[in-house]
Amino acid sequence: MDIHHIRYFLAVCETRNFTRAGERCNVTQPALSRAIQQLEDEVGGLLFRRERNLTHLTDLGALLRPRFQQILDELTGVRQEASRFLCLENANLKVGVMCTIGPRRFTGLLADFNRRQQGIQLQLVEGVPASLSQLLESGEIDVAIMASSSSFPERFDVTPLYRERFVLAFPNGHRLARNDNVAISELDGENYLRRLNCEYRDHLAGLCNDRGVKLRISYASEREDWIQNMVSGGLGICFIPEFSAVIPGLQVRPVIDPEVWREVSLVVVAGRRFSPAASAFVNSVKAHGWPESAIPQALRKTAA
Repeated sequence: MDIHHIRYFLAVCETRNFTRAGERCNVTQPALSRAIQQLEDEVGGLLFRRERNLTHLTDLGALLRPRFQQILDELTGVRQEASRFLCLENANLKVGVMCTIGPRRFTGLLADFNRRQQGIQLQLVEGVPASLSQLLESGEIDVAIMASSSSFPERFDVTPLYRERFVLAFPNGHRLARNDNVAISELDGENYLRRLNCEYRDHLAGLCNDRGVKLRISYASEREDWIQNMVSGGLGICFIPEFSAVIPGLQVRPVIDPEVWREVSLVVVAGRRFSPAASAFVNSVKAHGWPESAIPQALRKTAA
C-alpha cells in the first residue's frame, strides 16, 4: 500500500473534490484518480461515490479514514523523529565506562561535549571489561572506554587515550607513609583489600608472587568506594589507579619495582557504522587533549 495513495485519499476526504485534492498534493487530477482506484482495488471496495461535482465517502471510506489518518500521522512522526535524531536533537547515546575508571579525566570532556551537543542525551553504563565487550558487540552500548591487562579482540577498533599508573593506597600513619615510592617487595605480610573488578588484579597478584610477597587477603569487594573507605579506616592496603583516589584521608604512593601502568582506550566495534550521536562523541573523545600521566604532587600527600 503506497503512502502517497493514502495521502491522496485523505486530501479528497477534506476537499470532497478530486481536482482540488490534486492541486493540494501537486499531482494531476487523472493521476490522483488512478491512485484512488488502485487504493480501492487493494482494500476491495469503493471509497468514494462520485456524483458530478460532489464526492461522498462510502461507508468503507468512512470506516478506513481514521485508520489511514493514523498511518499518515505515525509516518510523519517517524520522519520528524528521524530528522531530529540525524540533526542531533533529542538523540540518545549509551557509553560504556569501565567501573574502575575514575571521573577525574572525563569531567572536562563530558562538560565540553554537553556544551557543544546539547541535543544528545548521554547515558553512562558501568561494567567490567568482559560485560562491556558483550554489550558493545550486541549493540546495547554505542562505544566503550576501558582498559585491559591483555590485548583486545580483533573485532574491536581500539584508540589509546591516556596511560595511568597504579599506586598503593594505605591509611594515615602507615609505615609506608615515609616513602616517596613503594616497591612491591616492601608489601610482604600486609593486610590486603582485593578489588574484585580490577582488570589488573591477576597481573598484580602475579608480580607479588614472583617477588615472594605474601599478602593476607582480609576483605574483597566489587565496590570501589567500600574498598577505599576500608583502607582509610585502617583495614588494609590496596592497589588503585592513580586517578581513583577520592576518599579523604587516603594516602597513596607510586608503585615501583616494577612500575605498573594501564592504558585507557576508546573501544568500538570494527566496521560498525556510527549513528550521528556516536560519531560526534567519538570525534570529541579523539580530539580531547588527554595529558600524559604523571603523579601530581598532591597525590603524594593525603588525597583531598
